[in-house]
Amino acid sequence: MMKFLDLTDLADDRLERVLELAKELEQAPLREALRGKTVGLIFMNPSLRTLASMQAGVAQLGGHSFLIQPGAGSWKLETRDGVVMDGDAVEHVREAIPVLASYADLLGVRCFAEQKSLADDLADRTIQAMAALCPKPFVNLESAVSHPCQALADWKTLEDLEVPRRGGKFVLSWAYHPKALPYAVPASALHTAARRGMDVAILRPEGYGLPREVMAKAEALAKSSGGRIRETSDRREAMDGAHVLYAKSWGAPQCYGRPAEEAPLRAPLKDWCVAESWFESAAPGAKFMHCLPVRRNVKVADEVLDGPRSVVIRQATNRLHAQKALLMEMLS
Repeated sequence: MMKFLDLTDLADDRLERVLELAKELEQAPLREALRGKTVGLIFMNPSLRTLASMQAGVAQLGGHSFLIQPGAGSWKLETRDGVVMDGDAVEHVREAIPVLASYADLLGVRCFAEQKSLADDLADRTIQAMAALCPKPFVNLESAVSHPCQALADWKTLEDLEVPRRGGKFVLSWAYHPKALPYAVPASALHTAARRGMDVAILRPEGYGLPREVMAKAEALAKSSGGRIRETSDRREAMDGAHVLYAKSWGAPQCYGRPAEEAPLRAPLKDWCVAESWFESAAPGAKFMHCLPVRRNVKVADEVLDGPRSVVIRQATNRLHAQKALLMEMLS
């Protein structure tokens, strides 16, 4: 397997194999599967869990890793083609990626959405171009519209919780954030639940429906798996019988790349902060999921994060197990 850009790059049989291996690695974490292997990590954006879990995972499998943070200790990278490089970017990915690949057995790259053009970000052009330049196995560590390693960890978390695949009810809820955020995590969470065959409710305020391209992919996955997708702004309706509430913020598609235009739409929505009252009698046993980092008492209340329904630490820990299993699948 050469490229892991999206969860759909793992066929069903390989996905099940990675998930089973992740369970084994949780119980017996130390292996020599990557002995003599080097993993190169290119982080064009900040990270806590993704970076730490990848470096720890490589070490626990007996391998080595190096980290490049363009613009912070290494040259700033240009990703666009056909540009006159007379700005602050000193090196182009057309040279940087093949060179770094020659030093490593696998490259992992993190490059967030630019949040300027919705069409460009939905096409995920930057990560696609960098993967095409890499002659070695390549892993997406979050791009403009996909976070497949988070999706793997989320899938394992749902399995750990014994949430049913077909028939399990998954609520993906918009939550307030001071600024518009990209679609990588909500899209990946939605597509994960749809592929599992779950009954998915997207709970969001008016004007915050996900882009049609993201929805079309989710609907295709649900059709194939026997799942269901629906959207609503009715919190009670969405939460009725839910097994899981997964909270995330994202921007309004019609205002994409224009934060000043979106601000009046977002400002009245501060009550979209997940609280215990959201669950009450409608979903008293539901678990709370979030990819982290999370702004406490902005996106979710302390009472939820610190209470028994929160599984955010389990999710984050599963990043380590799932990524180790993926690396073994790609390199062993």
